[in-house]
Amino acid sequence: MTVSAGDSIPDVELRTMTPDGPGTVRTADVLGKGKVVLFAVPGAFTPGCSNVHLPGFVQNSAELKAKGVDTIACVAVNDVFVMDAWGKAHGADDILLLADGNAEFTEAMGLVLDGSGAGLGRRSKRYAAILEDGVLRSIDVDESGINLSTCSNVLLKL
Repeated sequence: MTVSAGDSIPDVELRTMTPDGPGTVRTADVLGKGKVVLFAVPGAFTPGCSNVHLPGFVQNSAELKAKGVDTIACVAVNDVFVMDAWGKAHGADDILLLADGNAEFTEAMGLVLDGSGAGLGRRSKRYAAILEDGVLRSIDVDESGINLSTCSNVLLKL
């Protein structure tokens, strides 16, 4: 079942790069406090994710923060090393990059994309969500393309 507005964010262990190397975080800890913008992409370094989706959040991170956002986070079904390299390649210093390598968070959200027909395996659907203290205030899922989950759309909702 897919999560919806009013639901609490699932508490799952994910990986992120720290100054000391790969580390683990709980989603309840990093997404469960304050106002959070969470967006998900099918895969780091893929064309739509690298050319459109992530750059919008990188370019508008100051505007999101000015609207009261405490944390901007991106999750993908990739490993922590890929997420770290992708963030560095795009100057995503203000974005918390979360690696959901086993798709556990994506499954808990009910937003698995079956990309096996294209050789991609299980991935995350593309979405953007606004959370307040761990509760989904809104979530927009793109079933194709990149429209509802853009940073410009998120800014309209804040």
